[in-house]
Amino acid sequence: TGALLMTELQYAINPQPDDMSKVTKDPGLPGIYKLGGFYDTGRFPDYRYNTAGQSLGANGGEPRMDRGNWMVYGIVDQMLWRPSLQSAQSVGVFARATGNNGDRNMISFAVDAGVNLKAPFKGRDNDTVGVGWGLGRATYGLRNYDRTSGSHPQGTENHLEVTYQAQVTPWWVMQPDFQYIWNPSGGIADWGGYKRVGNEAVFGLHSSITF
Repeated sequence: TGALLMTELQYAINPQPDDMSKVTKDPGLPGIYKLGGFYDTGRFPDYRYNTAGQSLGANGGEPRMDRGNWMVYGIVDQMLWRPSLQSAQSVGVFARATGNNGDRNMISFAVDAGVNLKAPFKGRDNDTVGVGWGLGRATYGLRNYDRTSGSHPQGTENHLEVTYQAQVTPWWVMQPDFQYIWNPSGGIADWGGYKRVGNEAVFGLHSSITF
């Protein structure tokens, strides 16, 4: 295997003091911005060609091994609003985007974004409600393999998430979650191979106990 090299740059704006109750001057709305990536010097199987230089999907065989693999990403986490300095309520947005080379990976790029409302109800200072959306796009290498092998070419998957994190007690957090996925896996074929899988609804419940 090769060497995995990673790096990340981070810039934080308007850092907040530990005790907001003693603040007399507005420090501004906090935010964190990140830009990073990695490079792996190892070899990775190519979705397009086999070891003889032929189409892997059409002719089969062993995939050609390509040197190196990389990904870059950017992350934004920014508070947009709060009614006062001492208020527990606030609205924040977040976003993440990733991209990489498309002949040796399944996903060429992905984007996630959403908004969170902290303390959505009176007396629920530690609760958070959030809505998020995202998509993932199959790489041109994977789509080419699907077409040449006679499978349904995978495209773009979209997903929506709604969640509520509730502080039931000081030591117990409950978080119900709902997700809906359009075109799962970019439209992968079902078990019979004749049609694409349908859209999916997912219900979940996460619980966290702190001792």
